Amino acid sequence: MDLETTKLVTKADLVERVAEMTGFTKTETAVICESFLAAIKEVMAEGANIEIRRFGTFKLKARRPRIARNPRTGDPVPITERVIPVFKPSKAFKIIIPQE
Repeated sequence: MDLETTKLVTKADLVERVAEMTGFTKTETAVICESFLAAIKEVMAEGANIEIRRFGTFKLKARRPRIARNPRTGDPVPITERVIPVFKPSKAFKIIIPQE
């Protein structure tokens, strides 16, 4: 599997697929997808992790402060401590991904 030539699937593409699978209209499906994503953002903004069995886990990870370099000038640039969201796929999810 060549990651450089992997097709990009947009949210609209996902909405179309889910609408076909469920029989809901694209408008109804778009509302459901937007609500689902908003719920994930809201829960993570509260500091909680999300586990979706047989799919994966959304977690918050703390990044330590560090000194980076400006690639153009080489000057040091301080980067403060921050929290970032990460996704870890489940074993069941990893099985369906084709391996080389």
